[in-house]
Amino acid sequence: MVKKKILFVCLGNICRSPSAEAVFKGLIHNKGVHSNFKIDSAGTYGYHEGEPADRRMQSYAVKRGYNLTSISRAFKSQTDWDRFDYIIAMDDSNLRDLKGMARNADDLKKLFKMTDFSARFKYDEIPDPYYGGEQGFELVLDLLEDAGEGLYKFLEKSK
Repeated sequence: MVKKKILFVCLGNICRSPSAEAVFKGLIHNKGVHSNFKIDSAGTYGYHEGEPADRRMQSYAVKRGYNLTSISRAFKSQTDWDRFDYIIAMDDSNLRDLKGMARNADDLKKLFKMTDFSARFKYDEIPDPYYGGEQGFELVLDLLEDAGEGLYKFLEKSK
């Protein structure tokens, strides 16, 4: 089987996208199919490049069994379009920024928004918890777990 390569993208790559990466890695590991995927995350801006995930996000993720080990990096339009099959934005602003970095129509076909795959929750975006309280971090994980399952089902159908 050809590996499916997925890149999760948010603004700074320290809260939502590394969480999406960890949640999806946990999901595919639990299903025993992790070797069929390459998963990574990035930010549309390199504000936090080289830094680990936000310590608050890490703390809430660990409580659910997720380990946020990725190091923040910026989206690289010169290489990431070619390295990944699916590029999944956390919100409309990230999606707009990625569309602006697209080189051609083939790049645009790879773009999705994480909430496109939600089943239980009716949110249009994965909200940024950075300036909020603990409920924001819990909500992000709830939404990512839901959308992660939906993404997995979508990928299974598109074999």
